[in-house]
Amino acid sequence: MRLIQFRQTNGHRAVAVTLPGASAPRIVNGTTSVRELALDAHRAKRPLGALITERGLGNTVDIATLESEGRLLPPLDHTDPARCVIGITGLTHLGSAASRDAMHAKLKSEDLSDSMRMFKLGVEGGKPADGQIGVQPEWAYKGDGDWVVAPGQPLTLPSYGEDGGDEGEVIGLYVIGDAGEVIRVGYALGNEFSDHVMEQRNYLYLAHSKLRQCSYGPELLVGELPENVEGRVRILRDGKEIWADDFLSGEAHMCHTIGNLEHHHFKYAGFRRPGDVHVYFFGASVLSFGAKVKAVAGDEMEVSQELFGYPLRNKLIADAPAAKIEVTALRA
Repeated sequence: MRLIQFRQTNGHRAVAVTLPGASAPRIVNGTTSVRELALDAHRAKRPLGALITERGLGNTVDIATLESEGRLLPPLDHTDPARCVIGITGLTHLGSAASRDAMHAKLKSEDLSDSMRMFKLGVEGGKPADGQIGVQPEWAYKGDGDWVVAPGQPLTLPSYGEDGGDEGEVIGLYVIGDAGEVIRVGYALGNEFSDHVMEQRNYLYLAHSKLRQCSYGPELLVGELPENVEGRVRILRDGKEIWADDFLSGEAHMCHTIGNLEHHHFKYAGFRRPGDVHVYFFGASVLSFGAKVKAVAGDEMEVSQELFGYPLRNKLIADAPAAKIEVTALRA
């Protein structure tokens, strides 16, 4: 089962579901928010599917039309953008370790870089026995709901940035219950979109390099993630593919379990505030940056995997040069 959020032609929000075996999503009656739908199901201790069946289904919708008309929304969001937390983890996939280490340092047989030390910790302790807590992964803050770009909408190359690189990956989508319970609503495709040139300059710039827009969706997959997920990331320029690669995700290709990543994100009490939404990027295994491809304004990034339905697509636009930020001091 997959969920989408969108705006109807009258501007009102709506939710639609693609049920197993269905060829197109259908509107869920009386529902304007996946967040509220998930909370209602949790409060009633009922599966999402049962609640959707009870509410009933309306007309079918065409995702391609919604995308072309700019009416797609992220598949999980919050009415208050400040209450949507975006976090990322890295060095969770074998490919990502190789790519990141190439940026940070050249490996020496007797001297591991910080990236490979972190990756090694994950390999050795990222998949603990049931009930145990494993080693914590790399983690960074990426922003709140104001940093999210809807599927089909453009990602901005900021004037202060040095690069705008794809990071196609799988993400987890969560809402916090009334008593602080962590509820995983499902998974989606994501493009974390980072500044790899800045990160390469000095790995201590990692936090800066992650403070960029991102996009995810358009469809939210409800249920467990398969052990093996094989998808594709590509960049189109003037309608022609200039780079593409396959990405591997799912726990079969990760050095951490998803449960271990989730524990180390939500162990912080401040991340368990009732009603909040969390978007957690699980890490990319391939990057166009590693192939020395530089995306420019006008290029389109696409992340696809058949399990998630419709592809995630975003074009790039250049931001206008920004003036120096001046701070106004209050007078005593």
